[in-house]
Amino acid sequence: MRRRHLLTLLAATFAAPAGAQGDYPARPVTIVTAFAAGSGPDAVLRLVAEKLGRAWNQRVLVDNKPGGGGFIAIDTVKRAPADGYTLLQLDSEHLAALPHLYKSRGFRTLDTFEPAAALFRTPFMVAVAADSKWKTMADLSAAAKAAPGRVSFGSWGVGSPGHLGAEQLEMATGIEMQHVPFREVSQLFTSVGTGDVSWSFGSIPSSQGAYKAGKLRYLAVAAARRIPQLPDVPTVAEAGGPAGFEVNSFVVLVAPKGLPAPVRARINADVAKAVAEPDIRARFDTFAFEPLAWSPEEIVRQAEAKSRVYEALVQRKNISLD
Repeated sequence: MRRRHLLTLLAATFAAPAGAQGDYPARPVTIVTAFAAGSGPDAVLRLVAEKLGRAWNQRVLVDNKPGGGGFIAIDTVKRAPADGYTLLQLDSEHLAALPHLYKSRGFRTLDTFEPAAALFRTPFMVAVAADSKWKTMADLSAAAKAAPGRVSFGSWGVGSPGHLGAEQLEMATGIEMQHVPFREVSQLFTSVGTGDVSWSFGSIPSSQGAYKAGKLRYLAVAAARRIPQLPDVPTVAEAGGPAGFEVNSFVVLVAPKGLPAPVRARINADVAKAVAEPDIRARFDTFAFEPLAWSPEEIVRQAEAKSRVYEALVQRKNISLD
């Protein structure tokens, strides 16, 4: 009987996933982020990390690893144990665009990581210089059609939502424009404000400095409906652009593949609870961030939908970061 009891205990021990043994988390958790300190995603993550630390009675550390198209952060986390103690903050472009932009690497983000929780989604504004002669999206499209390849748009890098969103606009309207990528977001909106670049997409947090300084004007928001923060700014469709046109990015937490289901469920529930708290909602409202409470399965569905769009855009222009 003693031998049978011992075998039963051993079987139960080995059957339980390592991360699911005991109460998670039993020690500090580190969240590596692909975003720079002070950025919108970083600011949100630090608020959420503070909430999680209180809920878990453990330290939740944020480790910024920007650069390399996201691969610096990705490489830091991909070899970590799948126990929930090392998480990674990525956006939808890391999930859905990287595999198409870096084909030679043979890397598919969702083959290496699995979603744990969603944080927020941000819409993008169409920004022009404050003194631009364009007043509507119809004006922008007409100018681009009249001079193919002469109208320029800026972005914060090849493969960014600003770049791929403009490529999406080209495809939806049949226009051709010139892409001008920038290393620094501040340089991008300075150039748009001076008219050196004709226009760009921009989120509220990334472009608000130039907007509040009177250097930029928003033609439209690339969303299904107007946003409360800028109720006088029409949607792209309302401003004479293509119907149903949307450009957005969502930000999530992922973990190395093999995360125990109970741990994933705990992270998902506690992040959703943190994001729903009034002070975080108020911060989100400032930036027009939409709080998300998606399940891991919904995150995968949303990423796959974006991947199909990005694949078509990348193939159309043979865009590559290899």
